[in-house]
Amino acid sequence: MEVEWLAFDMQRFGSLFLRLLLALALTLPIGWEREISARSAGLRTFPLVAMASCSYVLISLAFGGAEPEAQSRVLQGLMTGMGFIGGGAILKNRKSVTGTATAASLWATSAIGAAVAYGQMELALSVSLLTLIILRLLHVVERGIARREDENAHDPDES
Repeated sequence: MEVEWLAFDMQRFGSLFLRLLLALALTLPIGWEREISARSAGLRTFPLVAMASCSYVLISLAFGGAEPEAQSRVLQGLMTGMGFIGGGAILKNRKSVTGTATAASLWATSAIGAAVAYGQMELALSVSLLTLIILRLLHVVERGIARREDENAHDPDES
């Protein structure tokens, strides 16, 4: 007599493992960027968030099917949970707020994991690439703007 919950399907395992591996692969560069930028979340956090999001969606699909209302609730829960986690990455000092890009990146990373779980590979890849571009390239633009503002603040001829 076989107990159903103990059954192990190697083909299903391979399929699920590949999705989790893809979620990891698509978010590892984002984690690496945050790590080398010395941010509060980095190399381990981003892939873990993507794999967890992917897992929750896969679990809901396995037990709840593709019923739109059920999937909507799962996505709402993921978005809310990531908002809470992202809020923990945001720090406010007297004159500045830091961590907003890390918080937004964590939120995007969760969406990458969910997209992989739903088989939306083009969306997952697009969000991954665009997040990396935003973090890497727009950071350079921000530094240039800040440098120019500093120069103008110290140059009396610019007033």
